[in-house]
Amino acid sequence: MTTATYSGALHSAVRTDDEWAARLATARDRSDTGERLLASAVKKSMDPTVDIDWAAPIPEDLYGMTPEWCSLYGTDLWERMTEEQRIILTKHEAASIAGTGLWFEAILMQMILRDIYDQDAADPHVQFALTEIADECRHSVMFAQAQRRFGIPVYRPRWYVHNLARVFKAIASGSLAYAGTLFAEEVLDMMQRDFMKDERVQPITRSVSRIHVLEEARHIRFAREECVRCLEDSSWARRQVVSLVLGVTAYFIITSLVNDDVYAAAGLDVAEAKRARRSNEHYHRMLRTGCGRTVEFLDSVGLLAAPARFLLRRAHAI
Repeated sequence: MTTATYSGALHSAVRTDDEWAARLATARDRSDTGERLLASAVKKSMDPTVDIDWAAPIPEDLYGMTPEWCSLYGTDLWERMTEEQRIILTKHEAASIAGTGLWFEAILMQMILRDIYDQDAADPHVQFALTEIADECRHSVMFAQAQRRFGIPVYRPRWYVHNLARVFKAIASGSLAYAGTLFAEEVLDMMQRDFMKDERVQPITRSVSRIHVLEEARHIRFAREECVRCLEDSSWARRQVVSLVLGVTAYFIITSLVNDDVYAAAGLDVAEAKRARRSNEHYHRMLRTGCGRTVEFLDSVGLLAAPARFLLRRAHAI
C-alpha cells in the first residue's frame, strides 16, 4: 500500500451516523490484515538459534557492518585510521545499533501487550500482535547473542534516555506507539538491507540482518496500518501532541544509534571522533536515507508539525 493510499484512507474515510457500523468495519479491516500477516508469518519465519551458524569463525578481515554506514566514513579521521581500527569500529557500531534495537524492542513489546490487553485473543488482529511479540523476543535474543559472539558488550542508550523511555513506554499508545515504532524499525531495516548483501561484512552480521529484514517487513506493515486507523478520529490538538512527543522520541532513537564509547574501543580520541561525526555530511545523508520512508509516511498522515520537524533536522533525519 502506497503512502498516498494511507493518506487517502485517513483523510477520505467515509463518516456515518452509525458509530457501531464504523467500528465493525474497522474491526473487519483489522481482522483481514491480521489474517494476511499471520499467513505471512507461517511462510516467512526463521529461528535464529538454528538458522544462524553461531559456531562459525569470525574472520579478522571483515567489517562488522557496511562501512559506508559507519558514523566516521568519509571523514579525514576515517582516512587516517588503520584498516584494523576501521574493522573494530564497524564491529562496535554494529553492536551499538543492535543495542538500540534491543532497547526499543523491549519497549515495543510492552506497548503491544498493553494495546491488546482488553481485546479478544481469538481475533486475528490480536493473534498477529502476539506473533509479533514472539518475533521480537527472538530478535532480542538474536541481537544479544551476536554481540556475545563478537565479544562486545551490550551498548545501551545514555542513562537519561533509558529512563525517559520508562515514561514513554508507560503512556504511549495508539498512533504514538506505532509511529514511534516505525522510526526504530525502518531506519534499522534500511541499514540491514545493505548489511545482508555486503560480502565485506561478517557472516553473522549478514545472517542476523537477513532474518531481521525478512520478519520486520510484516511488523512495519502492521505498524503503518494501525497508525492510520488510530488517527481516523483524532482531533487537530491530539495530532499536535502526538507529533511533538513523536519528534522527541525519534530524536532520541536516532541519536542513540552510535554510543560514544565505540570510538574508545577503536583506540580513537572520543572528543575528536564526536566532532567528526557531528560534521560528517555523508553520515547525515545516510541517516536521511534510512528515515526517508518513515518521514514521508508520517508527513502524509499529519504527524510532522513544526516542533517535530525541528527535532528531526537536529537528528539529521530530514
